[in-house]
Amino acid sequence: MSETRAKFALLGAGPMGLAMAKVLRQQGIAFDGFELHSDVGGLWDIEGPRSTMYESAHLISSKTMTEFADFPMREDVAEYPSHREMAHYFRDFADFFDLRPHFRFGAEIKELAPVGDNGAGWRVIWRQGGQTHSAVYAGVMIANGTLSTPNMPQFPGQFDGELIHAAQYRHPEQFAGKRVLVVGAGNSGCDIAVDAVHHAASCDLSMRRGYYFVPKYVFGKPADTMGGAIKLPMWLKRHVDGLILKWFVGNPQKYGFPKPDYKLYESHPVVNSLVLYHAGHGDLKIRADISDISGKTVSFADGSQGEYDLILAATGYKLDYPFIDQALLNWRNDAPHLYLNAMHPERDDIFVLGMVEAAGLGWQGRHEQAEMVARYINGLRAGSPAAQKLKRTKQNGFVRATGGMSYLELPRMAYYVDKATYRGAVTRWIKALEAEQP
Repeated sequence: MSETRAKFALLGAGPMGLAMAKVLRQQGIAFDGFELHSDVGGLWDIEGPRSTMYESAHLISSKTMTEFADFPMREDVAEYPSHREMAHYFRDFADFFDLRPHFRFGAEIKELAPVGDNGAGWRVIWRQGGQTHSAVYAGVMIANGTLSTPNMPQFPGQFDGELIHAAQYRHPEQFAGKRVLVVGAGNSGCDIAVDAVHHAASCDLSMRRGYYFVPKYVFGKPADTMGGAIKLPMWLKRHVDGLILKWFVGNPQKYGFPKPDYKLYESHPVVNSLVLYHAGHGDLKIRADISDISGKTVSFADGSQGEYDLILAATGYKLDYPFIDQALLNWRNDAPHLYLNAMHPERDDIFVLGMVEAAGLGWQGRHEQAEMVARYINGLRAGSPAAQKLKRTKQNGFVRATGGMSYLELPRMAYYVDKATYRGAVTRWIKALEAEQP
């Protein structure tokens, strides 16, 4: 067997790729890492070729709830670190666990293709240093992230001003003196609208639907660290958390925001109270969905109009694995259908890592996903009964771990899970597989 045929190919040196690399080393599984950028960190490195960071970007979850359990962030780092602090964190993580020597940097994956049936290996083709390379690996692990390919909508009509996606936004000076319309009120859209308030001639925010807004701090502590000691059924948790939001956020409809047409937790909440502050002070005008554009005039669904020089589409990102045929990932509708968002139902030599979102999942939840995959690989090699049971289970069909939650049927929610349900399922497999390892 050639040197590469005994290894896995790991794609990406962002947070998920680094977590997988660390676990592979700990589990004694040989691999070669591939990273397009010249350094680790993924999208958190604003200098990366496909980073979608902007200068004011910070974590929307606290460092306490986000960090790796065995690699806490420094005490002097703010509770909601900036993207630059996060980039340093992942570089430190890579150095501490000696992961850099295992990656090829400046390497762009061009194609992945199986060389035969399950277990026969995968051909990996990449560009590096101006040359094309090819090798066959025992398997592939895709960890290139989910937030790099913009989801750019087709707006009705013709806009004569500047039209950009949030992925092209870097600093608020881009708004200087302009009449700005931000389309989309997710976390990035609200962050960027707050930036625009301070630099643009004017700023409006167009929303298709309402959102639930969560403050970053409650009683002086990060909101996501509050509670959790008592597990409540979802109907009761919604009631309790809804009351807390009313106390600390108030009624966003008073500031012009539309009322959500779904229940709390059926979509990702917006962790930003500054956007409410500015809307309440008249610095920011809330607009309905766009119905037509003519020149620089934008018409909205409620019959109102506005004049704009720049439209920024904060309309999210779409899953994109351009180097592999979607059929090979068991793709259905908006996302691959994989057991626990990671494991192919039929093949044991391809895994998708990090294609999972949940409120409060953090990097530790993703680290557990990596550990489950690595222990499964070792279990198969050792003939472990637990690994065989997991193999049979994943063959039975798509399991997403929603915990019974009915999430909105949107592309960005297609791989959303319930944190407790997901982590519970993953950690149970880890314990079963670990118990049978020599």
